[in-house]
Amino acid sequence: MSAKVPSVKTNTGCSIPIFGLGTWKSKPGEVTQAVKDAIDIGYRHIDCAHVYGNEKEVGEGIKAKIDEGVVKREDLFITSKLWNTFHAPELVEAALKTTLSNLGLEHLDLYLVHWPFALKEGGELFPVDESGKTAYSDVDYVDTWKAMEEVCKKGLTKLIGVSNFNKPQIERLLESATIIPATNQIECHPYLAQLKLSEFCKTKGITITAYSPLGSPDRPWAKPDDPLLLEDEKIKKIAEKYKKTPAQVVLKYQVQRGHITIPKSVTKSRIQENFQIWDFELTPEDIELINSFDCNGRICPYVDAVTHKDHPFANAEF
Repeated sequence: MSAKVPSVKTNTGCSIPIFGLGTWKSKPGEVTQAVKDAIDIGYRHIDCAHVYGNEKEVGEGIKAKIDEGVVKREDLFITSKLWNTFHAPELVEAALKTTLSNLGLEHLDLYLVHWPFALKEGGELFPVDESGKTAYSDVDYVDTWKAMEEVCKKGLTKLIGVSNFNKPQIERLLESATIIPATNQIECHPYLAQLKLSEFCKTKGITITAYSPLGSPDRPWAKPDDPLLLEDEKIKKIAEKYKKTPAQVVLKYQVQRGHITIPKSVTKSRIQENFQIWDFELTPEDIELINSFDCNGRICPYVDAVTHKDHPFANAEF
């Protein structure tokens, strides 16, 4: 089954499976089984992060399937991310080694800077000051990137990339980078199509990884009257045309744009459903129509750090 999944070639020549399992918000008690189910179904790309608090359990699922002989380590593509409190260059390698230890791996396939802004080091993952506001650090993401390049050169990760970076931040990074980011992982779905940022990254040889491609209906801060992407009548109409579900349509929308796509689920039937997108193609007209649903509907704005000088969504055009 996994042979059906195409790969996206990065600027280094390495390839990334275009479809993977996201693990954000997956509870530790559920994620091990989700990873095992996903690998059985044919997923070969697992997207993780230290801040998700479930990497040990993800690692248990990976180990189980390797031990069973279902896959070898080299068949899998494992991504994780450097959290904001470890941006200081001297903390980067230790943070990566903690992730490797938790996952039970000797190397990652891809390590990302999770956000461009740094938070106060040495304590909580979400540090606050005396007034209860998010506590910032002034570490420059360019210096963080230099440390990312070093862990890549040491072979602790095959590829490095960024996440949630805007156009000016990528431009600034590229001025001094010796390794071009393999990907920019960004929120991307029909209500936030990211047409300009996607096109810009392509011109720089940087792939796009789309997180929350289903609109993240289970995000903790969702309000009762927030629009639900998968309930959108226009998307339902396209789904009916292809005898597919709305989820399958919005996932195919990303894949056809060449975006690496990482839907999250812990439900086996949903993990299976999300994967069944290889037997139909959206027309260029469908893609254009779905693009038109873009309303800058960002659902992961990280408002608690909006005053940080490096917050990516505060001032940038895209």
